[in-house]
Amino acid sequence: MERLELKQTDAKKALVSLKEIFKEPYSVIIRDATIKRFEYTFDTFWKYFKEYLKIKKGINIRSPKDCFREMLSQGLCNEEETESLLKMTDSRNETTHTYKEEVANEIYSKIQTYTILMEKILGNIKDT
Repeated sequence: MERLELKQTDAKKALVSLKEIFKEPYSVIIRDATIKRFEYTFDTFWKYFKEYLKIKKGINIRSPKDCFREMLSQGLCNEEETESLLKMTDSRNETTHTYKEEVANEIYSKIQTYTILMEKILGNIKDT
């Protein structure tokens, strides 16, 4: 399996793992586990698109926000989705502050919406 296929598989598996935790009843432990799964799902998601842009378009990307802006330029997502992806990046960056209860709750409240967004955008790409 080539590198791009592996990254796509990793992103899809991470999304499945993240979606599974939504079946669990809320508790602080579940909230924290959900945030952790969101972190690695976000990372596999943007790194797949980083690799996609490199291999398919010859574009080298350094950061998630640059990646999402380039995805817009390449027609891989629309403006509204890009805006949501940029907000999702900010949430991912905030996960280092989840020791603050209000930050953890705020991030947790957005994760299902982010999951739907990632799944939709990933689904728009034909298997590599």
